[in-house]
Amino acid sequence: MFRNRIKTFKNNPDLTGMARLIPNVVFSNVSGVELKMQLIVPWAKEEENNEKRQKWPLIVFLQGSAWTFPDVNYQLPQLASIARTGYVVASITHRNYMEGHPAPAFLKDAKTAIRFLRKNAEEYHIDPDRVCFWGTSSGGHTALLVALTGDDPKYKTGEYAEFSDSVSAAVDCFGPANLVELFERIRNSQEPARLNGFVGGEITERLDLLREISPQLILEKNKNYPPVLLVHGDADIIVPYSESENMYRALVDNGYDAELIRVENAPHEGSFWSCELLDEIMDFMKRKL
Repeated sequence: MFRNRIKTFKNNPDLTGMARLIPNVVFSNVSGVELKMQLIVPWAKEEENNEKRQKWPLIVFLQGSAWTFPDVNYQLPQLASIARTGYVVASITHRNYMEGHPAPAFLKDAKTAIRFLRKNAEEYHIDPDRVCFWGTSSGGHTALLVALTGDDPKYKTGEYAEFSDSVSAAVDCFGPANLVELFERIRNSQEPARLNGFVGGEITERLDLLREISPQLILEKNKNYPPVLLVHGDADIIVPYSESENMYRALVDNGYDAELIRVENAPHEGSFWSCELLDEIMDFMKRKL
């Protein structure tokens, strides 16, 4: 016999724990290249009074791609679960240096995404005063640069120029911090044209640019840098763990708010990730935002 298979649940008028995907949001057309982000926004009860509208902290995420063309969908399942806890999450991309857009185009585009989201904060229920930039690998390197170069006119394009691209916190997962040292180590094992393409010329003649975009080398004292979390696997053979350890020590030695998580026996991506690690990253964001 069938017994008591009818269950009753209360409704969810505030839409707590729900989120929606807004795909392919164009945020830049710089240099004729259309850049799109994937935006995940918590569902919110619409209020007639704008002052009562829920505003969520913002996480801008950049997947690593060796500064080519990031896969905006790679971490979308994890990012969606984070958005459901009460964050607007944007998975962004940038121009590809292999298509004729050398450094620092990637950094300018990341900052453009931040300014675009601030410009549209009301539409997407964003709290513009609570913004975290999170990236992996080359995206982690970008996160460090975003943290250290807030509103630097050198990296600001004309798009949404009246808005700030500074952030409240940054998370770097296994990103390089000293590109001069890193490229010296790999230059003989990589196709030279790729390295030249990244800097837009002969790499031996563009070491000044590598220094300029090396977070560890541009770090200064007495700046208003946001808190930074560095996360790295100690078995990473692509970007050595020492990159994050050295950056962490440089930040702390200069009096900045920095934390470091070492993931034992973890490679670059893959088994680096775990639910426990995501919880630690989210704990940092909650504390700092």
